[in-house]
Amino acid sequence: MALEHAILVSLLEQPGSGYELAHRFDRSIGRFWTATHQQIYRVLGRMGADGWITAEQVDQRGRPDKRRWSVTDPGRAVLTDWLREEVQPEAVRHELAVKVRGAAFTDRAGQVALLVEVARYRADHEAVLARYLAGERRDFPGTVPADDRAALQHVVLRGGIAYERMVLAWLDDVLATLRGLDH
Repeated sequence: MALEHAILVSLLEQPGSGYELAHRFDRSIGRFWTATHQQIYRVLGRMGADGWITAEQVDQRGRPDKRRWSVTDPGRAVLTDWLREEVQPEAVRHELAVKVRGAAFTDRAGQVALLVEVARYRADHEAVLARYLAGERRDFPGTVPADDRAALQHVVLRGGIAYERMVLAWLDDVLATLRGLDH
């Protein structure tokens, strides 16, 4: 997936400025596809030049004007073509998993340091899960989604919730294993 596709999806969900789009990435899309604010602005310019998106100038009192981006018909066609492409399984790069394997080759002090890091990492994932669950309560309070868009957004959120729960279960296993190692 290219950043362009993530931007097209986000702008189809809601047109916005580069600043607004960057904050959406920070809040939600960034858990699936990360990008710096600088990358987003650079890609927006390229997508605009390619005719995939268009900008409307929005006047702001007391602040510089902003450009509100929206997707054009050619941009929708690009997204539709991309949706039809086959998806290959991604290779997973997981630094913590390599560290856990490496703990077999260090002393107890190294293992204890890793235990502290795993606990910190677990707390980060617990916070992400809490944000996802709060977002689910806020955005999907009913049992039946309002429309197709909401149903698809909710299924992605449920995937994120399931993923975080799986990671937390694995981290609990890692912590128990590290605590139970022979000294």
